[in-house]
Amino acid sequence: MTEPLATAPAPVADPLRRRPLRRVLRNWLQRHQHPFNFWIHLLGIPLAVAGVVLLCFQLWLWGSAAFVLGYLLQYLGHRVEGNDVGEWAAIKRLLGLPYVSISPRWQVPPKITGR
Repeated sequence: MTEPLATAPAPVADPLRRRPLRRVLRNWLQRHQHPFNFWIHLLGIPLAVAGVVLLCFQLWLWGSAAFVLGYLLQYLGHRVEGNDVGEWAAIKRLLGLPYVSISPRWQVPPKITGR
């Protein structure tokens, strides 16, 4: 007689297998499509993080300046892009207020099916 075929293992609901970092990166890239916004974020994010690190070492003047400047650069990038800053968009969403996640200029219009 022939042996029964091995059954496939049941799908695992492991969140690590869903590749959450890729999803986060894809969402981040959708919100930063304008070249100025993209590159200014590559400067502003490390500057803001460095500001937080400097605050931990009690260099409050340098830390505060770096954090504010880094966040200001990101804000300017989002103004050019035409969407809300990520933190403010999340707060607005929680409060039920209208927000712009992805700038309308980058959104793909829905396809109109013709007859």
